[in-house]
Amino acid sequence: MGHPTSFLHLSNKLAHRGHKIFFVHPTNTLSKLEKFNRYPELINFKSIIVPHVDGLPLGGETTSDVPIFNRNLLYQALDITLPNIESLIQEIKPHFIFYDFAYWVPSVARKYGVKSVHYCSITPSSVGYLMRGENPSSEAEMMEPPPGFPVDSSIKLHKHEARLMVALHSMGKNSSNSGSGSVSFTQRLLLAFQDGDAIAFKTTREIEGPYCEFVEHKFKKPVVLAGPVLPEPIETSNTEEDWSKWLEKFQEKTVILCVFGSECNLKKDQFQELVLGLELTGYPFFAALKPPIEAETIEEALPEGFKERTQGKGIVHSGWAEQQLMLAHPSVGCFVTHCGGNSLSEAMINECQLVLVPNFGDQFINSRLFGGDLKVGVEVERNEENGSFTRDGVCKAIKLVMNDESEEGRKIRVNRTKLREFLLSKGLEDSYIDALVQKLQCLL
Repeated sequence: MGHPTSFLHLSNKLAHRGHKIFFVHPTNTLSKLEKFNRYPELINFKSIIVPHVDGLPLGGETTSDVPIFNRNLLYQALDITLPNIESLIQEIKPHFIFYDFAYWVPSVARKYGVKSVHYCSITPSSVGYLMRGENPSSEAEMMEPPPGFPVDSSIKLHKHEARLMVALHSMGKNSSNSGSGSVSFTQRLLLAFQDGDAIAFKTTREIEGPYCEFVEHKFKKPVVLAGPVLPEPIETSNTEEDWSKWLEKFQEKTVILCVFGSECNLKKDQFQELVLGLELTGYPFFAALKPPIEAETIEEALPEGFKERTQGKGIVHSGWAEQQLMLAHPSVGCFVTHCGGNSLSEAMINECQLVLVPNFGDQFINSRLFGGDLKVGVEVERNEENGSFTRDGVCKAIKLVMNDESEEGRKIRVNRTKLREFLLSKGLEDSYIDALVQKLQCLL
């Protein structure tokens, strides 16, 4: 869901300038998307049924519905929608079509004189580091940056991360219905980058300039930047449960908010270490987490006596939490995040401190970018071999960014404030969106 949400944020910025958008989405995602549509008169939702393929969970539409190593089935279902997308292109006759995993979009768009733009929901630093070609790199190679990668970068993968990424690159091939035969996950991504008319990212040159240049050189395609694409403010909660009343009980900047996104299922031992680490800090906390892999519910996964000990000052919640609204609450002082792109965007425009706990894929790179290059957060220490963390490691990272007396924490908070001020600086976002529109017009 992070990808369509990111596309919708950009759609709002373009609609604000009078551009008309047709937003194609899987049928059941509409309820999660339409609340973000600020220009319903210009942004028209077009639902599309995700066809069922053998092995895909019934009603599966997004990656959160499918185990990670079965996602090739979801991509196969995506490929079957090619005729539907082609019919929409014929009907709408757009100037541009923005896409991501549907690598076949450029070839279909070209048939009708439509320009295609790969709007990439992950960062240029992630694309530059992780996209290594069709043959998966070895674990040792994946731990080091690729040739030509920016020399000043602090981005590298740990052993357990590299092992996971090599496994992902090796993920089984799926049969495609677009006439291109069998397409692996890596081939899909490479084709998506190589075949479009341009590549667009949600970032700025001030933050990721060298990585943008690396990607532009690598794929020999124009890279256009949309700027920070900050999410529109949310005034009230869209969920039945409004947690603002609970947050109001605590002093300003004292609550730890921990959210790991809609797809992260920790193992039970790591789930317990995480919540025990939150308890160990002594600060009040709110954690929105999915039940761990070995448990049906949050309640059965909690450590013994935990609920009684933390009653009144700690909540572990398994339902939807309005993250953007909670991050803006005056009581929230620290955000423990899985380093998803949208979560970091929402965090950066608020004043909470960052504790980084990446779990998969581009989250590893995001964590190095924000914790290493930009030095605006602290990453929780992990075991190099298996990636496990401890309650003490979680507590240590939180206390470092929350402690006014720590010199390292003070420097991080200063950097954090400077980056927030930059992202919110007057005219920054408008200048990037206007430049994006101008560069797109040059492609016509």
